[in-house]
Amino acid sequence: MERRRQDDDTRDRMREKIVGEATKLLAAGGRDAVSTRAVATAAGTQAPTIYRLFGDKDGLLAALLDHGFTAYLEAKPPVDPDADPLVELRDGWDLHLDFGLTNPALFALMYGEPRSTPRPAAAEAGIEILRDRVRALATTGRLAVPEDLAVQMIHAAGSGLVLAMLAVPADQRDPQLSDAMFSALVAAITTDDVAPTLDGPVPAANALRAQLADLDVLTPGERQVLDEWLARITGQ
Repeated sequence: MERRRQDDDTRDRMREKIVGEATKLLAAGGRDAVSTRAVATAAGTQAPTIYRLFGDKDGLLAALLDHGFTAYLEAKPPVDPDADPLVELRDGWDLHLDFGLTNPALFALMYGEPRSTPRPAAAEAGIEILRDRVRALATTGRLAVPEDLAVQMIHAAGSGLVLAMLAVPADQRDPQLSDAMFSALVAAITTDDVAPTLDGPVPAANALRAQLADLDVLTPGERQVLDEWLARITGQ
């Protein structure tokens, strides 16, 4: 048992070292620099070790993705229930932009390539944080579109912004682009008034739907039926 534990520890350390060296190669030379031979040399091992630990190059890239999303998730602060939801949303927007511009090759691997495999668990956790922020906004009655649509719009706009900026030399990037895009996004997903309001059926339905889990006066079955009705109102 002790020998097996030592073997597992050695295996984990080697995986961590290989992913660390692959991350450095990715940052220095982009995806093409992450060859099994180059990574093995940098990690002080042989290519068969990479195949044994990761399966193939795609497995190594998948490990890089998981590493990137984990680092990104660790930088995200938890949702503050007492903060203004729009301020929280802007903080998350700025963090997303800063992470992408600081880690261009890693960000391109994380968000710039189509993939058919599920997102890493850390990536899903990041989306859940965004979903919590959107729900907090819906609770105030200021969300003008369905929650799922708002999440997709924010995610698409934020990632598209970073990729567009990375495609331009740093000294040619418009410093006003991020502010302009965020303002346009907020205008598209929220009601006109900044103060909490329930102007019209969609914001009101969004607000009530966001608080369904706290409605203890209803049974689970009643909450489910009400959720279906509210989803129909919001267009989901």
